[in-house]
Amino acid sequence: MERLQTPEAIRQRIWQELVRSSRDRHHAWRTPALATLGPDQRPDARTVVLRHVDEAAERLEIYTDMRSPKRAALEQAPWALFLFWSHRLRWQLRVSVRVSVIDTGPRVEQLWSQVKNTSAAADYLSPNPPGSALEACTQVEAPARHWFGIIDAQVCEIDWLELGSVEHRRARLTRDSWQWLNP
Repeated sequence: MERLQTPEAIRQRIWQELVRSSRDRHHAWRTPALATLGPDQRPDARTVVLRHVDEAAERLEIYTDMRSPKRAALEQAPWALFLFWSHRLRWQLRVSVRVSVIDTGPRVEQLWSQVKNTSAAADYLSPNPPGSALEACTQVEAPARHWFGIIDAQVCEIDWLELGSVEHRRARLTRDSWQWLNP
């Protein structure tokens, strides 16, 4: 693989790969870890599915069950970090974001209309919230509503690390800046 030399080329490739990962279910960046601060003020991380990337606005989007503990955590502390790794690229991205949790409105309904006829719909129709104890779960009739929501993440900073065979490279980038770092 060709080693990109300029910050502009690296930035462009980062966003190209992020966009590709939201469309290609086999891309290594499709399922990053999302780290948040839990209600108990301890770190919490989980694997999520990257659903949409808006390069122009520098936004990432994932779906969630609105009863999920991560919703409460993100509403309490709206900062999070995505961790991406690609063996093919030998790149790690740590993407710092500020999030908004969206549970109503046209975007939610538009996406739900696409999801509701797929097997994934069951994830958002369960009568029991994610993480609830099995003995507390109840079987009820079909739910009256879905619990589908969106976590919209505004990218604030990207920490890019390339593991090279001879040397490693690292940089911190924001929308308006680029800084080379010691790996």
